[in-house]
Amino acid sequence: MRRAVLAGVDTIEHGFNGDAEVFHLMRQKGVALVPTLAIFEAIRMVHGWHPGQPESPYARKVRASFQEALRSGVTIVNGSDMGGFPHGQGARELELLVDYGMKPSDALRAATSVAAKVLHLSDRLGSVRPGMLADLAAFEGDPTRDISALRKVRFVMKGGVVYRDLASETPAAPR
Repeated sequence: MRRAVLAGVDTIEHGFNGDAEVFHLMRQKGVALVPTLAIFEAIRMVHGWHPGQPESPYARKVRASFQEALRSGVTIVNGSDMGGFPHGQGARELELLVDYGMKPSDALRAATSVAAKVLHLSDRLGSVRPGMLADLAAFEGDPTRDISALRKVRFVMKGGVVYRDLASETPAAPR
């Protein structure tokens, strides 16, 4: 991780073995962490672990490393390695970000405005304002208070086209 940061990367994916020194360097150099906690959990489950069971020493190290990244002020970006676990379960990454210590509102920003900035797309994505792509979602509940509300999707609009509107019972096909 240290060598990658010194070489000028924009992001470090996974970063499970990061420590205070490397996270300080990442913060100093403006390198973001994409922790991919959901794929780490999925791999553990393939090997027989299930939520609610005690964590292994390595799993505790991963959690501690992520918490050190938070304490160090490293920019955190949501990313999941989607495909290593079922599609449609992307909210799990945000739930784990919160479970590992992020505030729900910070986890939501990690998936929206922070991700857009790190990807150099903040002129088109990541916020709701005139001229931006109209990709919006609404949920039953308040994900800034309870991140699991992301699993209760009520409305989806992509590129200005409504794909789901449970309030008006619009079918899943674009209208």
